[in-house]
Amino acid sequence: MKIYSKDNVYNAAKKRIARLFEEFPNVGVWSSGGKDSTVILNLTLEVAEELGRLPVTVCFVDQEAEWQAVIDYQRIVANDPRVNMHWLQVPIRLFNATSMDSHWLNCWDENEEWMRDKEPYSIQENIYGTDRFYPIFGKYLEHHFPNEKTAFLGGVRAEESPNRASGLTVGATYKDITYGKKQNEKQGHYTFYPIYDWSYRDVWKAIHDNKWDYCKIYDQYYKHGINPIKMRVSNLHHETAVDQLFYLHEMEAETWGKLTKRLQGINQTHHMTRMEMYKVKELPFMFNTWKEYRDFLVEKLVSDDEIKKKFKKKFAWMDNKYEGMNLSQERHDQEIACILANDFEFTKLSNFESRPACINFWKHKRGKSLNWDRSEGVHLKYIRPEIRGKDYEPEHTSS
Repeated sequence: MKIYSKDNVYNAAKKRIARLFEEFPNVGVWSSGGKDSTVILNLTLEVAEELGRLPVTVCFVDQEAEWQAVIDYQRIVANDPRVNMHWLQVPIRLFNATSMDSHWLNCWDENEEWMRDKEPYSIQENIYGTDRFYPIFGKYLEHHFPNEKTAFLGGVRAEESPNRASGLTVGATYKDITYGKKQNEKQGHYTFYPIYDWSYRDVWKAIHDNKWDYCKIYDQYYKHGINPIKMRVSNLHHETAVDQLFYLHEMEAETWGKLTKRLQGINQTHHMTRMEMYKVKELPFMFNTWKEYRDFLVEKLVSDDEIKKKFKKKFAWMDNKYEGMNLSQERHDQEIACILANDFEFTKLSNFESRPACINFWKHKRGKSLNWDRSEGVHLKYIRPEIRGKDYEPEHTSS
């Protein structure tokens, strides 16, 4: 349910940011170069200037396999006198969703040829104690702001998915604030998302009304008719952002050439569609079930024995956990997508498991009573009749 106020989203976001400046002696911005972090950055600079809190620290974790348009934009940010730029070009490992044999991009590895030179003012030594992308954000805060209350602001919005909407509106992160997450509560490190209730239309209106600089790859996205929800500027080969690869050779031919040279498996996207690479529409005739087809793909496509064991163990666990659930085919679709994208960290399955239907099915199997109202979005059809007990019959179901 949406609750409307008399404030517009622009003013509401600025008030939230102003409160964070009151609560925290250190306030910074995570910048990906995307439209949402662009809005967060500019709103934060406005508030910081009004409160006399300039410059603002901005952190950009450069994943090497980036759009050149993102790099061009980040250079504009770095040259803004209101910004204290922390441009991280440190060795980290990134998952490669385009190859069964080359599982990682070792960003900024000294033994490999990089896609481009490092910036002269960037942080180039990995002093953070981790070589993985997501943990580095918390480690960054621990290193640069040890035992200091610190809030960094990011551009996550509830409109992007039901899971994000739930995460940003249920449960307090700090005092009464729900729109954030704890990085390290003991040290007072938090990330907040002050534009969580904005739509993508609000984002673009703010950018154009204020004539803010932004990453110009979005102009190419619009020219190609790409759905706004698919317009991502994350690294070019991750399982959740790989759609970009199907346009890279048209939009940035030079970047395409460098990436195909840098990372195995990239060039095949020039010759295939996303549907051909990562989704199977119909069960091949020689298989009786999607489960049988899934197991065949694990056996024949996954060449690394350790990763093959990891797939088998995860799928066996999923089969047991969701036995009796009518969404089995949909689950197998996601499992097959994991195999085709070489997603052995199971990002796609974690998204499936966080759906309300899956959460409530698991509650049901553990014998917990369910509240079958419309707010949970639960469909009775998700639970097969043979395992549906009388105690769990709903008074009504959502449609």
